[in-house]
Amino acid sequence: MGIIALMKRINDLNLGVKYMLLSSFLFAIMGAFAKLSSAYMSSLEVVFFRNIFGVVLIGFAIYKSPMKNIGGKPLLLFFRGFMGFSALLAYFYNIAHIPLGDAATFSKTAPIFTAVFAWLFLNEKLTFKAWFAVIIGFIGILFITQPGGIGFSKYDILGIFSGVGAALAYTSVRELRNYYDTRAIVMSFMLIGTIGPLILLIISPYLHMPELDFMLGEFIMPQGIVWFYIAGMGVLATLSQYYMTKAYGETKAGIVGAVSYTNIIFAIIVGTLMGDSLPDFMMACGIVLIIFAGIMVARAK
Repeated sequence: MGIIALMKRINDLNLGVKYMLLSSFLFAIMGAFAKLSSAYMSSLEVVFFRNIFGVVLIGFAIYKSPMKNIGGKPLLLFFRGFMGFSALLAYFYNIAHIPLGDAATFSKTAPIFTAVFAWLFLNEKLTFKAWFAVIIGFIGILFITQPGGIGFSKYDILGIFSGVGAALAYTSVRELRNYYDTRAIVMSFMLIGTIGPLILLIISPYLHMPELDFMLGEFIMPQGIVWFYIAGMGVLATLSQYYMTKAYGETKAGIVGAVSYTNIIFAIIVGTLMGDSLPDFMMACGIVLIIFAGIMVARAK
């Protein structure tokens, strides 16, 4: 009876909520494939394969239906692509080195930073409730990073940057969508995320900077099962984006944005199944605070 009741509850869910739950789950599995791929190649190469898959798909969509752009913001378009690529590189590097749930939590701070950047650069108003959520989110970040006498770790800095970089990219999209087709905006990210890794892979042999290993690497041709990991990563990333888009088309953005935080829960579960340790008490408190803050920000919109 319990399973039947659960299935009935799922069927009664709003369609947009169902799409967002599916998107969040697929994104967590995508992270698992990225983590598996990282055992055989650098994070830089993982980002390359993740994006080249998207270039092919978006390119085909543009071929089938040409874009209609007003244009006029090429530097902002480049900025969106560059920040998106940089944030993704930091995210994938952390996926390779820390628990999947921790990396996902850092990434999901993006909506909190987006609210602040929209207030700074786009003159969007923040209510008292939204400001309270931002403060709670920052406290959550401190709980997760737990900076001591040595300050933030490398993974903490890259994790925070994965959220900040994504937030800057999202903020620029709010302006760019008035001038460019959505596919052009996505393609700017995918192209820079493909060309950027190639350039860095070419110059990496001439640079000896261990502290910059997150953005350097040697190209290693995938073999055997690794191709399956790469294909799985590309397919699931695309499907996740597809269902996320459908979710925002079906339900209010505040509700969908709140549901998107289930990605952290899914990532913790998937990561644990892959051998990651469970969050300790302080980190668990930080994760709860960030989820709470993110939901508050989403609901405030």
